[in-house]
Amino acid sequence: MTWNSQGGGGPWSRGPKDNGQGPWGKGPGGEPPNVEELLRKSQERLRGMLLPGGPGKRGIVLIVAGILALWALTGIYKVNPEEVGVVLRFGKVQRFTQPGLNYHLPSPIETVLTPAVTRVNHIELGFRSGAESRRGGGSAANNESLMLTGDENIIDINFSVFWQINDPGKYLFAIRDPEGTVKMVAESAMREVIGQLPIRAPLFENRQAIGDSTRKRMQELLDQYGSGVSVTQVQLLKADPPAEVIDAFNDVQRARTDQERLRNEAEAYRNDIIPKARGESERIVQEAEAYKEQVIDLAQGEAKRFTSVYQSYKAAPDVTARRLYIETIEDILKNSQKMVVDPQVKNLQAYLPLPNLGQSKTPPVLVNPQAGGK
Repeated sequence: MTWNSQGGGGPWSRGPKDNGQGPWGKGPGGEPPNVEELLRKSQERLRGMLLPGGPGKRGIVLIVAGILALWALTGIYKVNPEEVGVVLRFGKVQRFTQPGLNYHLPSPIETVLTPAVTRVNHIELGFRSGAESRRGGGSAANNESLMLTGDENIIDINFSVFWQINDPGKYLFAIRDPEGTVKMVAESAMREVIGQLPIRAPLFENRQAIGDSTRKRMQELLDQYGSGVSVTQVQLLKADPPAEVIDAFNDVQRARTDQERLRNEAEAYRNDIIPKARGESERIVQEAEAYKEQVIDLAQGEAKRFTSVYQSYKAAPDVTARRLYIETIEDILKNSQKMVVDPQVKNLQAYLPLPNLGQSKTPPVLVNPQAGGK
């Protein structure tokens, strides 16, 4: 196929001045040109435009315009969904831009920084996980985890801190190393909180309260520094005695547990026996009070009866003496075996039931009707 159409009206027809050459400046055969030759010719044309006596001011203007256009295009930038654009004009914060395509004046007039403001950052203290542990962060983690409690005990604590950027301007320019600052503030706040508590608090009590107190203290310090950082959560993962003394500590805790158990058993026994003893003592006191009232009432009654008898005796001695005698005999005879014997009987022994006298609880009383007594 040739570059010239047979009818002479094709898109590649060059007219009579082309002498039948193709678009690459070759013969009617249309063979591809030599690439090295084209490069050499392009360099010569460019050199002719730049050197004196070249194409002149028009070419220079075009070159400068192209360079300026390329420089202006360098101001186009993209902000990801989790980021915010901070545009700096000669190093001073000028404005903030939202996610998407944006434009700023080309560098060095304006530059842009894009911190991730919605991403939750994570810092580990007292331990290292994943690749961080394999890089040899064990010694630093041990120094972070050992803390002194309020009762002068040493405890090994592992915890994590989650934080976000709430002010990009302060985050970028108020502090030099934001992540390192957050880490140091977290360790300092945790040591302050643990230093005010006994060792039992992080070991056996509510750890979430310790994490909340640490988060609050961290936020106060970071706000004082103007860091532009917001602490979302402090999670206390582990709280144990140091590995070197954990066995002895466990023995102490078991002894304290036994002590607490024995104390509880003693308290339960005391709570059981003391009310019973108090109830028994109250019963005895009440019985004594009742007996006292009874004895007093009986004594007062006997005294009143004796006084009454005495007054009656003073008024009528014979009658009163006779009545007292009859009442006394009545009291004696009402529970005794009585035998009424005829005074004419000579041999009284023949009539007495002597074998049955030993079986009776009260001996028989012989009454002589004529004598009026026994």
